[in-house]
Amino acid sequence: MTLRIAEVFGPTIQGEGALIGEPTLFVRAGGCDYRCSWCDSPHAVDSRFRQDWTPMEPAEVMARLGALSGGQPMMVSLSGGNPAIQDFAPLIAMGRAKGYRFACETQGSVARDWFAALDMLVLSPKPPSSGETTDWAKFDACLAAAGDAPRVMKIVVFDDADLDYARTAAARHPELSLCLQPGNPESDPDTPVSLDALAARLEWLVDRTIGAGWLRPRILPQLHVLIWGNKRGV
Repeated sequence: MTLRIAEVFGPTIQGEGALIGEPTLFVRAGGCDYRCSWCDSPHAVDSRFRQDWTPMEPAEVMARLGALSGGQPMMVSLSGGNPAIQDFAPLIAMGRAKGYRFACETQGSVARDWFAALDMLVLSPKPPSSGETTDWAKFDACLAAAGDAPRVMKIVVFDDADLDYARTAAARHPELSLCLQPGNPESDPDTPVSLDALAARLEWLVDRTIGAGWLRPRILPQLHVLIWGNKRGV
């Protein structure tokens, strides 16, 4: 069985969500069933980049992870694109046998049995600004597939419509921890990042949530963007 891999990199830190700051290796899968308007990883989504994706056997990916970490077990994040459209079960089994832990981030559009083997499933449904529509039945199927694996919901917020969506999603799934992060409107790797603009968006999100009395969500920045801008592979 071959995986389509856009890139494998690290060790670095997890830049967002419930595991922010965690030393992490990343396996970015190639291919996605969504086309979000503000996607920050088009090189792992758009089929025009398919020639840049590397076919790799799970054992090859595991060997790469071992080389990057010096054989030291650590957290591995499966991202994309949407990693759920591929079968990562063999890789997870190999890695866990060596002491590695696995997290996966997906929009919740494709349920996989291997979600139950994860140390963390991050479900990131896409708000209106993405141009996509959430199928909540499929989202619920992803939750069911995860079984007892820890599950978190993370939503990117660009505007008030996205914030309303986040409130609705949170009310629909009160059992899930909720992380919100302000969207980055400048995700092109060649575009400089304005730290002042990012700080202003973060302040806006805090004001519209905590400042408005909504105390449930954890408000987080994209830490990797603050440190490295839009540079890939860090």
